[in-house]
Amino acid sequence: MGYYLVALVVLVAVVSASAKTLPIMSFDEGYNKLFGDDNLMILKDGKSVHLTLDERTGSGFVSQDLYIHGFFSASIKLPTDYTAGVVVAFYMSNSDMFPKNHDEIDFEFLGNIRGKEWRVQTNVYGNGSTETGREERYNLWFDPSEDYHQYSILWTDSQIIFYVDNIPIRVVKKSESMGGDYPSKPMSLYATIWDGSGWATDGGKYRVNYKYAPFKAEFSDLVLHGCAVDPIEQVSKKCDKTQGSEYIPTGVTRLQRMRMESFRKRQMTYSYCYDRIRYKVAPPECVITPQEAERLRVFDPVTFGHGHRRQRKHHHRSSSRASVADTSSV
Repeated sequence: MGYYLVALVVLVAVVSASAKTLPIMSFDEGYNKLFGDDNLMILKDGKSVHLTLDERTGSGFVSQDLYIHGFFSASIKLPTDYTAGVVVAFYMSNSDMFPKNHDEIDFEFLGNIRGKEWRVQTNVYGNGSTETGREERYNLWFDPSEDYHQYSILWTDSQIIFYVDNIPIRVVKKSESMGGDYPSKPMSLYATIWDGSGWATDGGKYRVNYKYAPFKAEFSDLVLHGCAVDPIEQVSKKCDKTQGSEYIPTGVTRLQRMRMESFRKRQMTYSYCYDRIRYKVAPPECVITPQEAERLRVFDPVTFGHGHRRQRKHHHRSSSRASVADTSSV
């Protein structure tokens, strides 16, 4: 464990320097306000944004363009102290354009009670496959409320990779077994903070306590690097080849794969593939291993058919952001 943590710290230090070499853009160059009025604040440098949740509203922003594939990244610092029920999301979606068969690629950060860690959840939907949630959930090896950390999505026509500080934590490969569930239509990039009291922390047991408001999520180092699509014609109008493009990842290196395997063994606490309450038979793309099943059983025995789970809930806000919740635990 000691070697693992030291190796991660060294890699993160390298990433902190290299993040600045990515093709970072200002807010006005690439984004629009989505909702929240004064709860969205653009800092003087024009490249940093604060999103706030209070009793009145949450807040969020959205990319000006639609994209078909690309690399999308932000350095994020999450709210501190008591954050139960708070959800911060960094994700891609086209639900406004395709309400019945939308695609989605999610990073969701789930707040917690004081003394408990933030959890990170990833998810993928394709072609409206919301009934087949492909959630995974992880603990982090750092406190995400103490400093900025880089969260990135690489989306190609063959795979989706989620990165935390340039460490891949999940790879979703397009396969015949997924059928049309692989995201394939142009999407926008969103960032939001909102009240997920009904599900986010221990299935809704712990709700947002506005005594601790405002809850502030800070975003910087915003990267939109992909093939922008004309919203009417839905064909690519340009693919970025800006300065810094050479630093955009294209996959997973051998060293990164080793880091990913170590991360998943130590930090993953839930995988839809092992959820016997939701899926009597695992979805066809899942590869089940007894060792992983036994390890995950310790974190969440409910997913293996033991114990009681609260009713699954959905969150739907004005920008049509929908989130699946069913296995949150403190």
